[in-house]
Amino acid sequence: MIAFIFPGQGSQRVGMGQALADEHPIVRDTFAEADEALDAPLSRLCFEGPEDQLLLTENTQPAILTASVAVFRLLEQLGCVPQFFAGHSLGEYSAHVAAGTLSFADAVRIVRRRGRYMQEAVPVGAGAMAAVLGLERDVVERVCAEAAEGDVLSPANLNAPGQIVIAGTKAAVDRAVSVAKAHGAKRVLPLAVSAPFHCALMKPAEARLAPELRALPVRDPRRPVVANVDAELKRDGASAIDALVRQVSGAVRWEDVVRRLASEGVRTYVEVGPGAVLTGLVRKIERDAEALNIEDARGLDGVRAVFARG
Repeated sequence: MIAFIFPGQGSQRVGMGQALADEHPIVRDTFAEADEALDAPLSRLCFEGPEDQLLLTENTQPAILTASVAVFRLLEQLGCVPQFFAGHSLGEYSAHVAAGTLSFADAVRIVRRRGRYMQEAVPVGAGAMAAVLGLERDVVERVCAEAAEGDVLSPANLNAPGQIVIAGTKAAVDRAVSVAKAHGAKRVLPLAVSAPFHCALMKPAEARLAPELRALPVRDPRRPVVANVDAELKRDGASAIDALVRQVSGAVRWEDVVRRLASEGVRTYVEVGPGAVLTGLVRKIERDAEALNIEDARGLDGVRAVFARG
């Protein structure tokens, strides 16, 4: 079985989607649809930058979603449709557009607001995130408990064995660096992010986004989408939206998502959209799995070959 997985924030780059847009009308049309939905030149920002504007969270999120959905629509046009969908953080929205839960226009507008609300939830510089390498999740949880000292600090992205991102107040994350090393962490890398995503500091953003998400027209996914917050299959629109609401301040349980897909019989994972971050994570989680990414013509040929095998 095959799953399409969609990247989250951090996979953006100036020029993403342009090569395929130059060759395929459906990709161009998707970027044009995003421009219309946002009443803004998102396609130009993706193709030409400037990078500092693309890196603004409220621009990054609709940009990655658009680049991902454009590639998916091309694959769908070519008859390449998988049995399952999933996405990392923002990528879960791309997954639900692909699954038909959300319309593309609604999704691109809501993720722009999601990015804005997440950015505004915490004053710049008050929060932080760091990648903890070489510790299992139970040890990282102990590190967070020890370093918190009354502040917010928790695992935010459970990406792969020995690769966990923590988030919270800057002071708590700073304390966690030495605590994690004392517990045997190989490295602790501060991340250059604009806000401490997927922790309790995002509760204000969740409160703002929730009524807007719940007001969107939704359909039941045509294929199951595995949610970040609980690694469960979402087969109806209501549970899909509930998972997207909880995801704002909840941890991204990516390792559990991939293991759930594997338990359902998935052996091939195709990262649809910019970058290859998830491809690398899948290879760490399920070492026998086939993982590939697509963001250009060469990647397209590889995915078509996978589907041609039957």
